[in-house]
Amino acid sequence: MNNGYYQAAGAMVTQFNRLDVITQNLANVNTMGYKRQDVVIADFERIFKDRRDELPLQNHTKDAAKFLSRSINRVPNINERYTDYSAGAMKASTNALDVAITRDDSFLMVQTPNGDLRLSKNGSLNLDDEGFIVTKDGYRVMDSAYANTPDGRRGIQVPPDVALTITQNGEVYGDDVLLGRFFVAVPREIRDLMPDGDNLYKFPRIEDIEDNEISAAFKQGIAQMSNVNPVTEMVNLIQTQRMVETYQKVMTTHMNDLNSEAISKLASVRA
Repeated sequence: MNNGYYQAAGAMVTQFNRLDVITQNLANVNTMGYKRQDVVIADFERIFKDRRDELPLQNHTKDAAKFLSRSINRVPNINERYTDYSAGAMKASTNALDVAITRDDSFLMVQTPNGDLRLSKNGSLNLDDEGFIVTKDGYRVMDSAYANTPDGRRGIQVPPDVALTITQNGEVYGDDVLLGRFFVAVPREIRDLMPDGDNLYKFPRIEDIEDNEISAAFKQGIAQMSNVNPVTEMVNLIQTQRMVETYQKVMTTHMNDLNSEAISKLASVRA
């Protein structure tokens, strides 16, 4: 099979994967606290030049030459997926439990129904049936003392009919009585976070998450919108669709050439 056909097919698959990321961004334009995702596309040869010193093969050897002849091609691949944690637009809210997280490196820590801990940028909060502060999806928001609290009682519980105040450091007061403080999660390396659905992020180890007691990261009564720019994403969508169409035409051309060559060879053999 012609190598150009494989390269065009691989490049088209890469564009399909990029299309998935773009459509996810567009679907979350109005999701509170959603952070835009993107990909870095590069071909193997460029990656190899950047990382050749990390390979376990010595340069200019027979083994290295075999590795290169097998592996090097210029098929574009998704080299890296990343998340843009910059703040989105701020919008005034009448909900006292809406808080904007203004620092790029700060997150709320939440607990999912199966007990897993995740990070979230969504500061649009509510109270559950027991009065605990939860996210819109019902995930309980962890307080600074969660590690020393029984599993079922973790979080900040708000008594009924109290006036809530949330300070810039995440302290929650009910009628001037301190009810608790949000665990303000700061990852040691933000690049290690992985999107995990429902606007949540998974982290490798709990030891890599620190609690910032003086974060100055919260603004009460402010809802932080998604940082997705719909115009930019629509431009990216159109560009990606055009790239897919281009690779489809390249594949069709290669296939037609292959068919013509095969027919010609068969005809000459029969003659």
